[in-house]
Amino acid sequence: MIKKLLTLLFFITISSFHAQTSVKKELKNIENPEQADEYLKSKKSKKNKLITFNEEKHKTELATKLFKKNVGSTEVVDREYEKIYYKIMSKTSNTYNRVSYIYLNGAKYDLSEINSVRAKIMANYKDGAPFEFLVKQYSMDARAEKGGDTGWFTKGKLDTALEQSFTGNNHELNELYTVDLPETNRYYVVLKTHEPKEISELQVLKVTERK
Repeated sequence: MIKKLLTLLFFITISSFHAQTSVKKELKNIENPEQADEYLKSKKSKKNKLITFNEEKHKTELATKLFKKNVGSTEVVDREYEKIYYKIMSKTSNTYNRVSYIYLNGAKYDLSEINSVRAKIMANYKDGAPFEFLVKQYSMDARAEKGGDTGWFTKGKLDTALEQSFTGNNHELNELYTVDLPETNRYYVVLKTHEPKEISELQVLKVTERK
């Protein structure tokens, strides 16, 4: 009986070793995101995926390790019942911008009313009112609950006119300014909260293998 159990354990161990060796070999031959996509299609497992790590958003221990590695490197997380392989397929760096804003709907108020409200907002801010408080008091879109913060965004994430208005200027950090987009009835008071920032992103192939 004991001999049979030892034999079974031996075959399970060998099978697990070959499975893990196979995964290592497969990953070694995957050199770009396109090949990673093809690999994922062939495996058809929800646990296997191509994911993006953003240096600003992802601060986990795993993310920190991955950002220190070169493209083509692999990080292995060994768990009780499975091994998870993370292979870095690409690394890019993009310029991100970030502002906070108050939106006023030109379809509900005429320009004189909007300018009056904006003048009041800017005066209150100059007198020490927190911009986040002013956003919640005056802004007319859903982002008001987040203090008007856009979060970090890259080119193409906002519509062109708004993106250019938020980024195509020489305003100083913490400067308050106005933006008019009359063609779409959008008017803004904008606070430049951050300088443009280069942020790295990793595209990583995640493959899970049961032991």
